[in-house]
Amino acid sequence: MPEDAATSGAEHDSPDQLLTETGASLAAAVVAAVPGWVQRAVDGVLDAWTAVGGVLQPEAGDTDAVRQRAAEAGEAAQRALSDDLRLLLAADVDAQWTTPLSMVRALVEFPTEVLVQAGVSPRVRDRFDEKRFPADPYGLTPASLSALGPEVGDLALAWGAAKAAAHRARHGSAGE
Repeated sequence: MPEDAATSGAEHDSPDQLLTETGASLAAAVVAAVPGWVQRAVDGVLDAWTAVGGVLQPEAGDTDAVRQRAAEAGEAAQRALSDDLRLLLAADVDAQWTTPLSMVRALVEFPTEVLVQAGVSPRVRDRFDEKRFPADPYGLTPASLSALGPEVGDLALAWGAAKAAAHRARHGSAGE
């Protein structure tokens, strides 16, 4: 008689356990990626600004000083996010009060502050972006967690699938 997964000792994670494990992995990846995302956001805008002749505020120093402030802002963003994101992603499926993407989007204030202090002019944005993200004059708000890196995007997809499975296991599908 062939062994099946149940008798071979291999266990299948429950949907809730899978959600918890995937959430912990996603939290770790997002927290690790945030400083680099803040730095890339500042660098991209700063490079474009200086390439077209934009001049930094005298008190901002040179581009190296602005980049150093971006690194510090990235670390501050990481600290601001870490505990709350871990709490969210460890919470029961029915108790998750927001999404990881919403929490990351709130971090746009960190690179924005660096750019404002440097005297970089805001970008021209379309009306939708202006209305949806009024505190983001540089268009830095990520559309997905993939903006933090492809591995974060992959984990976000896995977490979303695990959350859907946990929700469905508990509440059934809409068609039932």
